[in-house]
Amino acid sequence: MVVRAIRGAITADQNSREEIIAKTKQLLKDMIELNEVDVSNVISIFFTCTKDLDAVFPAVAARELGLTNIPLMCANEMDVPGSLPKCIRILLSFNTDKSLDEIKHVYLGEAKKLRPDLVK
Repeated sequence: MVVRAIRGAITADQNSREEIIAKTKQLLKDMIELNEVDVSNVISIFFTCTKDLDAVFPAVAARELGLTNIPLMCANEMDVPGSLPKCIRILLSFNTDKSLDEIKHVYLGEAKKLRPDLVK
């Protein structure tokens, strides 16, 4: 097995606890399901949010999904002028036998604009 990472991003409609948790859960579930990740092989998950999303840590969503033994970290995304607002990003590192070409990165909502080359 080797260490691989899955990237994902999604946008929220509003800065509320419920919205951030719901959108983070949606993205995290899609990343795990689409890549057939065995959660026992997850090393860590890194979450970022743009500065306009501060109602709750997105890692709360992972804990609510039962990911209680995985190290989680939250941070603010760089505030680059003209960047996509209300965006939650995830970097999930895990052990796998998959090749780099087999990893499916997930971009949902307005975040599809970030990586149009990956959106089908």
